[in-house]
Amino acid sequence: MATQHSFTERLITWQKAAGRHELPWQNTRDPYRIWLSEIMLQQTQVATVIPYYQRFLASFPDVQALAAAPIEQVIEHWAGLGYYARARNLHRCAQQIAAVHAGKFPKAAEQLAELPGIGRSTAAAIAAFAFGQRAAILDGNVKRVLCRQFGIDGFPGASAVDRSLWALAESLLPETDIEAYTQGLMDLGATLCTRARPRCGYCPMATDCIACRDGRQAELPTARPRAPVPERSASFVLITDGARLLLERRPPSGLWGGLLVPPEGEVEATLARLGLQATERQPLASLKHAFTHFRLTLQPTLCTVAASTGCAEAGLEWLALDKAAEAGVPTPIRKLIRQVASARG
Repeated sequence: MATQHSFTERLITWQKAAGRHELPWQNTRDPYRIWLSEIMLQQTQVATVIPYYQRFLASFPDVQALAAAPIEQVIEHWAGLGYYARARNLHRCAQQIAAVHAGKFPKAAEQLAELPGIGRSTAAAIAAFAFGQRAAILDGNVKRVLCRQFGIDGFPGASAVDRSLWALAESLLPETDIEAYTQGLMDLGATLCTRARPRCGYCPMATDCIACRDGRQAELPTARPRAPVPERSASFVLITDGARLLLERRPPSGLWGGLLVPPEGEVEATLARLGLQATERQPLASLKHAFTHFRLTLQPTLCTVAASTGCAEAGLEWLALDKAAEAGVPTPIRKLIRQVASARG
């Protein structure tokens, strides 16, 4: 097995020679850009994040601009990235930094971890990349690398295993080159020591990796004990006057918080609530969407109403049918809107 010292040294050497160096949020000490990238990269792959990151920066170039923006605008820029609590926490965090810290990010990982949406691992990454602080990260990719390299059994989310992994991560920290080491862990997990089909033949750690030696790459890290995935369903009423679509903004918390969606509920009750009468009703094909902890079946109905209809209440918005999919709507709703717009076009 690799000694902890040799693991650290070899990882730094590999990262400097073969790691990623040209991502949009690299080659900067700006904590705002680093923080934004770290939050976006939670549960989301680099290729997906890059265009969102660039658009977000164009609209909110610094923490003050983000803090001053309305939450609806922030949510619209996040639409499609998923895990929308991240966007709400991002906004809250920016406001707290602007109000409490005079627009300056705290430099210590311990202080960063107290801000909304920033946990221990993310705080360490920001502190390392922005301020050169020696702090340990332990996200999902890093847990996989360490479990395979050092042969650690047990589900990483279990308290005892989690404590062991944190202790190991702390013990591996280098005295210098913390940025290269931290980036190396991220690069190794994202590009070589992947969840499926790890590229062990290219890995600088393979010769001392216990999982590679014992052929246990598929077993480590130990999977979460399986529980049945709950199934839910929800009915949505897509109301159109032929040229526009009526959308309703969700409450700020909960599923799709702050995003625009078609009114939810049984068709007749929904139309009555909105004071509308449909001239035509057309059930659409159901659509399944998987979340982290449950699966949702969307049951949509398309209702056509008179072109002169009102509904100017707060939270309701009429959007051009051919533009509605580009608004701040969640991914499955975007699919439904595009189907309707295509059929109507």
